[in-house]
Amino acid sequence: MPFVNISVIPVDRNLVQNFDQIPCPILVTDWAGKILSVNQSLLSLTEQDPESLIDKSMDVLLPMASRIFLQTHVIPMILREGQIREIRLQLISSTGTRTPVYVNCQKTSSIDVESLTWIFYVTVERTRFEHDLLQARQKADEMSVESVNRERFIRTIADGLPSMIAYWDKNLICKFANSVYLRWFGFTPSEILGMSIKDLLGEQLFSLNFPYMQRALAGEPQEFEREIKRPDGSIGYTLANYIPDRDSSGEIMGFFALVTNITKVREADAAIRLSASVFEATSEGIMVTDPQSIILSVNQAFTRLTGYTQEEAVGRNANLLSSSRHSPEFFNNLYKELNLSGKWKGDVWSKRKDDTVFLEKLSISAIKNDAGEITTYVGVFDDITVQWDKEQLVHHMAFHDSLTGLPNRLLLVERLGQLINMAEREKRQIALLFLDLDGFKLVNDILGHDMGDHVLKTIATRLEGQLRGSDTVARLGGDEFVILLDNPVSRESISIIASRLIAVVNEPILNLGKDARVGTSIGIALFQNEGQTPDQLLKLADDAMYKAKKSGKNIFVFSDSI
Repeated sequence: MPFVNISVIPVDRNLVQNFDQIPCPILVTDWAGKILSVNQSLLSLTEQDPESLIDKSMDVLLPMASRIFLQTHVIPMILREGQIREIRLQLISSTGTRTPVYVNCQKTSSIDVESLTWIFYVTVERTRFEHDLLQARQKADEMSVESVNRERFIRTIADGLPSMIAYWDKNLICKFANSVYLRWFGFTPSEILGMSIKDLLGEQLFSLNFPYMQRALAGEPQEFEREIKRPDGSIGYTLANYIPDRDSSGEIMGFFALVTNITKVREADAAIRLSASVFEATSEGIMVTDPQSIILSVNQAFTRLTGYTQEEAVGRNANLLSSSRHSPEFFNNLYKELNLSGKWKGDVWSKRKDDTVFLEKLSISAIKNDAGEITTYVGVFDDITVQWDKEQLVHHMAFHDSLTGLPNRLLLVERLGQLINMAEREKRQIALLFLDLDGFKLVNDILGHDMGDHVLKTIATRLEGQLRGSDTVARLGGDEFVILLDNPVSRESISIIASRLIAVVNEPILNLGKDARVGTSIGIALFQNEGQTPDQLLKLADDAMYKAKKSGKNIFVFSDSI
């Protein structure tokens, strides 16, 4: 998973050889996260060989949680500040062993190289390394001019470390403090050297830490966290290690205090815990992907809504939810808007693991780094299928007859208006057939309303069976039906259709042993000229229908022949 698109420049091999002299695991990558070099300490810790790591992504050394934290927190900090200090991650070995580490990273540059140098501190190794540095510092104070030069070098390294380092003798008097330690407590070297630890920490903090000091002076290494109020009144959080110092005879001479400022780590941990709790507690499904739509993380609601567990979803493309109901153009427009505005909202048909299709209300946000590049997409969605079904039912009920399911007057007028608009732009025939059932009242009065309802539904089915898909059969209410013919071939073809409709209506209707017979009179109106409205055409057909009834029933009459 790339951090930034920057071309790779080979790293200086002399630098690699120097790194092998350092006991801390060290990794050098380019800005895309590709491994350029590793030192021997990192190879030993991860049980890897150089050939399996060089030119590979550093993701191979990190478990999934550390990869996500690296992308969402660590890389943005490096881009913004040029470095990170004491970030807690895990390294994973070739055998799957996970080792907690603190990581520091610094942008490094030479004439031809711009890369990232990652230094990992395993707690025990880190303290041993820094302990050795401090011992060397003490000895350097007693050496010759050559030793003084070496002391200056070690002091530079100690001051460059992100941790606070100090040495306290067995009388709890300060003998050494690095620059980070001095800045934290707000003292100069001349002020802190010779100061008692009680005067430095104050009565309350000294009382809390004194048991750890006693155990360190008894030869037991100590590690603990502490909340400390700084001289400026701000609150900081520290991880303290007290490491006993013995002389050649084994006698305790004092202890090293290695104190790491973990304020940012604690704040980041709190933010991560809060984000994680919201991530898992929300009822909406959440899916996080990389810029290539590969899923990085999902929440429990995602699993509930789609059927895919986190293990099944992570690492796969987000199109695993594709229902194939949307065209490629739909998604092209989606990503176009998303990349332009950083957001997209809409309804999408998706498919669950069990292949059932559901409608989701989806909101997608593009997350960018400080360089303005998209690093992740976050999709939040909910299942609105039930709501959509209800809306469709309400819409259907508003435009359809509840008994027969046929379009009602509203939908008929809408479709007739559309055809009239088309006929005004192009040559097109429109015919409206107004049907009124003959003898239906007798069916209701003699055989009952249940039989009447059955007759209406049967007639509706028979009428639909005689027409094309482009035509419309509507029920206006009672025993009145209207048929809208779209672009019939001729007046003669309309007459043939009308005769066929009269014939099928006159066929007997059987239900629960009862035999019902009805006929129909049909009035036909043709669209003649521009300016005719749907209501005017319906009125013409209605008038022609009444003419047919007066003329003997079971016949059809054209309105232009009245």
